[in-house]
Amino acid sequence: MAVGARSGRDEPDERPEKAVEHDTEAETAAEGEDAEERPQRSFWKELPLLIGIALLLALLIKTFLVQAFSIPSDSMQDTLQRGDRVLVDKLTPWFGSEPERGEVVVFHDPANWLAGEPTPQPNLAQQVLSKIGLMPSADEKDLIKRVIAIGGDTVECKKGGPVKVNGKDLDEPYIFPGNTPCDDAPFGPLTVPAGKIWVMGDHRQNSQDSRYHMQDSTGGFVPVDKVVGRAVVIAWPVTRWSTLPVPDTFDQPGIGNKAAATAVGVAPAALGLAGAVPLVLLRRRKLAGDRTAG
Repeated sequence: MAVGARSGRDEPDERPEKAVEHDTEAETAAEGEDAEERPQRSFWKELPLLIGIALLLALLIKTFLVQAFSIPSDSMQDTLQRGDRVLVDKLTPWFGSEPERGEVVVFHDPANWLAGEPTPQPNLAQQVLSKIGLMPSADEKDLIKRVIAIGGDTVECKKGGPVKVNGKDLDEPYIFPGNTPCDDAPFGPLTVPAGKIWVMGDHRQNSQDSRYHMQDSTGGFVPVDKVVGRAVVIAWPVTRWSTLPVPDTFDQPGIGNKAAATAVGVAPAALGLAGAVPLVLLRRRKLAGDRTAG
């Protein structure tokens, strides 16, 4: 056999460990250079996208979930003060919920109730929030009052006496100190039509509420479809933060009339039936398919 001739199989060349390490370092350095050369997306290019997403989310929140409203007058003192910001729940009405007695609600002007009222001048923060939809525009005509009676209720108030709903006296500690329940404008008895509500301000002697619009086309009643939503919390200023619960007087026994109680009882049943029917039909179709296959 000649010197230097190979045996019957090829043997792999052995590479020095230093050479392998050198190659690894070179590959790592090359990857680093590629990463540096790869252009990074500029923050300023991403900014319009971020703003667009923020505006879309703000619009969705404003349309379906919650919206902030500024209190422009003293008609709901001492519950609400001029300049307070309240958050209004706009979600539950989408599920068929209607205003209940004792709730503080925001509603669109039903029949030019705000005629002659000065339009509030928004500050810079309000202007920005209204632009993105988190606060209403100053041009929108909205009011905020307390729901006293709902469709089917009988409501009245005689001079020197309390407000009565379905014959039950209301104990109203939320009325502005020194005010009377209705001495400035007694009314009733009146029956609230279906789909309407009767509203009053907590500052009774400084509130142009349902009592002062009985000669309007609405008869003083606010259509439920004009209600934006229920005010649930005072969000600003921080020192005024609090929830806006329904006063206990509206939960007293016997205040709910039969018509209202029936409506409340029937609505869940109707919704349950509407949801159950598709499930039953789907199950029947599945069973029929299984029998055919068998």
